[in-house]
Amino acid sequence: MRVDKYLWCVRYYKTRNMVTEACRKNHITVNGQIAKPSREVFPMDKITFRKDQITYLITVLDIPQNRVGAKLVDIYRKDETPPETFAHLELLKLSKEHYRKSGTGRPTKKDRRDLDDLELGTDSTEL
Repeated sequence: MRVDKYLWCVRYYKTRNMVTEACRKNHITVNGQIAKPSREVFPMDKITFRKDQITYLITVLDIPQNRVGAKLVDIYRKDETPPETFAHLELLKLSKEHYRKSGTGRPTKKDRRDLDDLELGTDSTEL
């Protein structure tokens, strides 16, 4: 089965076109070699790909006939992605929300001035 079809069948990507774009950007490797979308995958192949700032490492266990349900995905692949990468993603999300919660709108003038002071390393209260 083609690598683009396989990654679509085991639900890592929503469309095959998204997988094709990832292949063109050299985000997908099969057994350590950069893969084209038409690259054939076989059982026991190791696929590495980068998606959403996470580098996934999966092993092909079996080839599905067509796209499978989310509960059946584990029959066809073994996810060997280290758990530290998911923890790192959580830290990134938390660090983005540290200053301003998402959905609270644009920064006010005071917020902008505070940010400018932080970037310059000065404190406006000292003036």
